[in-house]
Amino acid sequence: MSSSSLRMMAVAVGLLIVSASASAHHSAAIFDPNKRVTVTGIVTEWFWANPHCLLSLDVKGADGQVVKWVAETQAPPNMIPYGWSRQSFKAGEEVTITVEQARSGKPVGRLLRAQFPDGRTLLPGGSAGAAAAGAQP
Repeated sequence: MSSSSLRMMAVAVGLLIVSASASAHHSAAIFDPNKRVTVTGIVTEWFWANPHCLLSLDVKGADGQVVKWVAETQAPPNMIPYGWSRQSFKAGEEVTITVEQARSGKPVGRLLRAQFPDGRTLLPGGSAGAAAAGAQP
């Protein structure tokens, strides 16, 4: 094989690797920035790990039925500068969250704000934090 053929093959493999890793990470396109929902519930789990932290809570609906909501945040290293930690939420505690709900209407969203009964509030950083500045709990 000639050196130019090897170079072309190396470039092709490199492009495949870059395109595969770029498509592996999803965007926030599944969330509707025009559909903000605020719910109050009981924390069932706080998953503090890459690539995104997840907050699960049980929310009692108007009909009395419990609905499990899951709110996604950024990766832990992006959240730490804004006061978030592995201990931010504890199972069994109440919290009010504001999310950009999934376009599908499912009880899933991108977390914009978390507020505790004592008034303490957590906001994510970056674009979600800027969006949260206008979010009302």
